[in-house]
Amino acid sequence: MRDPYSVLGVKRNAGQDEIKAAWRSVAKAVHPDQNHDDPNATVRFTEAGRAYDLLRDPDKRSRYDRQQREAELRRMEQMRQQQADRKAKAESPRQQDGPRVSGEAAEDMIARIFGVDSRGQQAEAKPRPQPQPQPQAQANAAAPAQEARKVADEPAAEQQPMPARGTAPGAAIISAIIRRIRGTRAPVEKAPDLVADVTVSVEDILNRVRPTIETPEGQTIRVPVGAGTTDGQVIRLKEAGHRIENLRRGDAVVTVRVAPGRFRTDGFDLRVDLPVTIENAVLGCETTIDGPTGPLTVTVPAWSGSDQTIRIPDEGLVKEDGARGDLIAEVRLLLWEKPDAKMIDLMRSLREGLYL
Repeated sequence: MRDPYSVLGVKRNAGQDEIKAAWRSVAKAVHPDQNHDDPNATVRFTEAGRAYDLLRDPDKRSRYDRQQREAELRRMEQMRQQQADRKAKAESPRQQDGPRVSGEAAEDMIARIFGVDSRGQQAEAKPRPQPQPQPQAQANAAAPAQEARKVADEPAAEQQPMPARGTAPGAAIISAIIRRIRGTRAPVEKAPDLVADVTVSVEDILNRVRPTIETPEGQTIRVPVGAGTTDGQVIRLKEAGHRIENLRRGDAVVTVRVAPGRFRTDGFDLRVDLPVTIENAVLGCETTIDGPTGPLTVTVPAWSGSDQTIRIPDEGLVKEDGARGDLIAEVRLLLWEKPDAKMIDLMRSLREGLYL
């Protein structure tokens, strides 16, 4: 696949909002339904979908960026090594013998370089052809002289430089490389996945409400939420994504986002604020809070400071195995609605060291 940043036309430090906007713009521009006369529209659309799928995932994007940096370092190291080899070769005595002629054909040479044959299979190492001994030494000795006389008798305009026997001409090598690249490119069999987010509340998850998303073709898809669903959960709906003629339909990849409300998600645990007055925080008390499934009685220990937590088991979200997370109540100190003179005097005496 080409560089995903180039495919979407974004910089390497682009944020998720910029990447998402670029994907929508590119997908709309290259969608096959809008480009009936372009035979490559399907490939371009698929390429854009794969680029967005890579860049929207922080882990995949991080791995890709790291691999690109490592590849660039390897390329620079190879360039330095090649320069050093050329310098060493230039400083060494020149060889008296002429260049040895390779008997490789273009396809064999490219197969050796790529390590695969033209069908994409692992290429087997082939020994280079060795010159065969000629039984008729006298005839071979006379052949070069006859060839030289024949060339000398031809007009100068008709004398063409001949490539070395057994070597692959440059054009043949380039053609072989092009055929190899085209032959190893993976065929496009599936349309891109539809990537979307859906926002729900904790109550929606507990009540198994099925939120909806809309495909570019105008189809409405219901997303199943319930057991095993929490914030950031990715739900893949098979063959519910983009439709392209003659291709298998893509999937719908939906990320669940839990909207902020009374409860905050922490994996499958739920967190909720528990307001407590100063005297109850100091002396301890028993109070009631509204849990996700109804009122719950909570015991606040004496001398409970702000941000202290009280864990209530099995009152969180439902996991895939049927077990439930916990409800975590976070103590928040609460003052009275109106100032209290006695409490003010007490606090002043404590701060200033005066005791009544």
